[in-house]
Amino acid sequence: MTTTEAPAPLDFAVTKNLVATPPQQREEILHNPGFGTHFTDHMVDICWSQKGGWHRPRVQPYGPISLDPAAAVLHYGQEIFEGIKAYRHADGSIYTFRPEQNALRFQHSARRLALPELPVEYFLQSLRELIAVDGAWVPSGDDQSLYLRPFMFAKEAFLGVRPAHKVAYYLIASPAGAYFSGGVKPVSIWLSEKYARAGRGGTGTAKTGGNYASSLLPQAEAAAQGCDQVVFLDADRNIEELGGMNVVFVYKDGRIVTPESDSILDGITRNSLLQLAADRGYTVERRHVSLDEWRSGVASGDIVEVFACGTAAVVTPIGVLKGEGFELQQPTGELALSLRQELTDIQYGRGDDRHGWLYRLDA
Repeated sequence: MTTTEAPAPLDFAVTKNLVATPPQQREEILHNPGFGTHFTDHMVDICWSQKGGWHRPRVQPYGPISLDPAAAVLHYGQEIFEGIKAYRHADGSIYTFRPEQNALRFQHSARRLALPELPVEYFLQSLRELIAVDGAWVPSGDDQSLYLRPFMFAKEAFLGVRPAHKVAYYLIASPAGAYFSGGVKPVSIWLSEKYARAGRGGTGTAKTGGNYASSLLPQAEAAAQGCDQVVFLDADRNIEELGGMNVVFVYKDGRIVTPESDSILDGITRNSLLQLAADRGYTVERRHVSLDEWRSGVASGDIVEVFACGTAAVVTPIGVLKGEGFELQQPTGELALSLRQELTDIQYGRGDDRHGWLYRLDA
């Protein structure tokens, strides 16, 4: 039996930001941070080249990235990213949630986009290194967190169509307030039948910007129809996912069903919620779910709840499904919000972490 040895830890150079945000101003930001509008004082940068591998790991002041106009990412979109949160517990410690799963998904995305695979150990170390200098940016308010955004892109200046020989990995962070002000509310969903999020054999299972770019126009269409989000179908009219969240159906017979295909992003929040549901005795199914099954299941009462889930919102009940020529009220119940509460209790250190999902960042 052979084993793969973990790579030795990287030796990060740290350059402190000499114009870091003053503590009073930082506290004012953390009081009401919003989402994705404020950023911490530092960022992580690791280089990769075909000849040198991973090298020059550093923590440096947050700031603009210099790119050659011929950088491959600007022309061919060879880039990936992740989304993960850091949580401050009641004793002041800082944890994140299942980061090794984000690291593995980052590797999966890299393979699909022909990028080098960052070792899991380096991914985790980058989180710890950033928190070591910017830990004060992790807020402590209700439902607040520090959103961590690892990303990787092709930076080689070359216009030939091939995988880049030079790549950059970065990690930035942004304090995030409660996703729902005034409590979680059901959202309305627009069914996109004209546009597709991803095709069979495409990049649907990779977390890459092109998938999100392709969802922006149908999302705008949804907004024009008075809806909060858009849901996509595949070529066989099976349900895929929302622009940035997975979909889950709860059946009255105790089954919980989520769409599964080779063009749906493997959601870590979704997988965690399904595990918690299984712990309660629910039967979990991952399979194709047709639009007809959704509509008929709601009409017959077989489907008793529908919700979306993802890193940012955790869980969002779906209250309305709307499309060309129809508008269907969706059943809401207690399970979605109960699972949300159980999951966030684990993340914030209020509940029993029986699966060992928490990972301390400030130790």
